[in-house]
Amino acid sequence: MKAVHFGAGNIGRGFVGELLHESGYEVVFADVSDALIDALDAADSYTVTEIGEGGRTSVVTDFRAINSRTDEARLVDEIATADVVTTAVGPRVLPFIAPVIARGIERRIEIGEDAIEGRRIAVFACENAINATDLLEAEVRAALPEADADRLDAVAAFANTAIDRIVPAQAPDAGLDVVLEPFHEWVIDRTPFGGEPPEIVGVHWVDDLAPFIERKLFTVNTGHATAAYHGFARGIRSITDAITDPAIRSEVEAAIGETRSLLVAKFGLDEAEQAAYGRKILDRLSNPELPDTVERVGRGPLRKLSRAERFIGPASQLAERGLPHEALLRGVAVALRFDVPEDPESVELQRILREEEPDGAVTVVTGVEPGHPLFAELLELFQGASSR
Repeated sequence: MKAVHFGAGNIGRGFVGELLHESGYEVVFADVSDALIDALDAADSYTVTEIGEGGRTSVVTDFRAINSRTDEARLVDEIATADVVTTAVGPRVLPFIAPVIARGIERRIEIGEDAIEGRRIAVFACENAINATDLLEAEVRAALPEADADRLDAVAAFANTAIDRIVPAQAPDAGLDVVLEPFHEWVIDRTPFGGEPPEIVGVHWVDDLAPFIERKLFTVNTGHATAAYHGFARGIRSITDAITDPAIRSEVEAAIGETRSLLVAKFGLDEAEQAAYGRKILDRLSNPELPDTVERVGRGPLRKLSRAERFIGPASQLAERGLPHEALLRGVAVALRFDVPEDPESVELQRILREEEPDGAVTVVTGVEPGHPLFAELLELFQGASSR
């Protein structure tokens, strides 16, 4: 069995790649980083170390690497004969890798069913975004010739996923080795496979993915970002120091308390179970053996403040239901103060706040339009940020 994985970074190697390896797949990593591809080409293994209670160490072997920027033809051939294609590149990169996936599927159609034994290729976008695989599928479909687009469902199955694992910034001398937390969750929608999903160790297959996607995004990611932005605003450098600061911990608890009320109302989740899940997340974020910085966790504020993301997504739905969302708005307020010259999205956010009128900036950054019940509250925050 063979899997092609886009994005050979820490999540790609330490989480997705490791589980694919444990499942018996040969993993072909695709990335645009010359240095990373050269390192993978020169290595025959790397180590994944789980730090914390119950942690273990595993060695990943049986992998290859392709530079997707300079060796597209070989990548197309690998996709054409793969059993699984996965990604961990960031949601905004998906449109850029879709064309080469489409060309791999075209080649799969050309070589015929005999060469692939009639198997459909399984495609999973393992990103911190709601229904990221749907986005990837739409881009792949648009990149295919019309005749092949009509046959896409016969040769490929696209399934949305929810992934959850904290992978902190790695030591400068770590090389290919990855250190991460023991906890992990990879949930995948089983329905596109007609009851016969591919065999992947550690995957939880479900018939309704939506609660798992939003539970993870609006608890883990909301909590992580809340700690990062409040920590940055207070001059705290590390996530561990931020989450253990009583005032910031209170803000994180309040934010995920609000998201919990949304998840209970929207999906009928058990409130006690969701509260226990929130406490577990707080313990995970507080793990002193997984050092990380507020700047790294907070980077990309434009994405994190966008319409379906970790603050505006739940806050807008809570506002529509008339439910409390003040802690989430406090998170937005400090996120607007995230000013890190090394982060392009931070630079662009600060430019928007300086140069755009506040009412226009609200919609540009958050996607919330005038007339929405959250708009007036956001406008007040943006007016305050613009006047700094």
